[in-house]
Amino acid sequence: MTTNTAGTPATSGFGGLAGRTAVVTGAASGMGEATARLLAAHGARVALLARRADRLAELAGKITSEGGEALAVPVDVTDTNSVTAAAARVHDAHGPVDLVVNAAGVMLANPVDAGRTDEWLRMLDTNVAGVLRIIDAFRDDLLAAAAAGRRADLVNVSSIGAHTVFPGYAVYGATKAAVTHLSAVLRSELGPRDVRVTNIEPGLTGTELGSHIDNPELAAQLGGMFQVIDPALSADDIADLIAYVTSRPAHVNLRQVVVLPTRQA
Repeated sequence: MTTNTAGTPATSGFGGLAGRTAVVTGAASGMGEATARLLAAHGARVALLARRADRLAELAGKITSEGGEALAVPVDVTDTNSVTAAAARVHDAHGPVDLVVNAAGVMLANPVDAGRTDEWLRMLDTNVAGVLRIIDAFRDDLLAAAAAGRRADLVNVSSIGAHTVFPGYAVYGATKAAVTHLSAVLRSELGPRDVRVTNIEPGLTGTELGSHIDNPELAAQLGGMFQVIDPALSADDIADLIAYVTSRPAHVNLRQVVVLPTRQA
């Protein structure tokens, strides 16, 4: 066993997750679902937040059957009252949380000159304002955990679209750029108070996000990328990364992680 400079045994594996209380948004599918399952498998109590109550109930059942602990909490992150009610339910069931993963998001691709204000507003309200609503609901929990000397983690899932140009994805990329910059500034505000902030930017990842694209040309283009870049990342790959960064010793913060399939330039 190695020892860090403060004399505390360094953590290997995901042992730093046991006994923690986590909130995972977007838990009904994809990265959020995979992350929730992995955190629970390593001993965290997990609150599952998403819109689809049936999917959450099914996932909570799976986690419980595997020996984990999960609470299904239907929520709409675009609705402040819904987020407030969800936070109250989490607190009533598990008390304060010390790990928050913002994995909820939508990716709707169209050229800006298509004028899809419906898509723009949905992405802004989910990918940016939704992240802020969740942070606001659980910020005090994270600060209290850190003040008590425990690990406290805020993980925001952004995208390489935050800084890579993909024609047709301008608004999606802008929302993810906002998340990346928000994470950097939050780390400057919360890091000195011992709350770790991690921004994760995945490359091509196999989730249901692409199925939401209603532009036939861009949908076909995305499908072609999966054929060329094979294998792409999986939701489990991202979950593994989140479990890794949140289980490090409390003084170690992986603040920015860009993760790509090996074959993606």
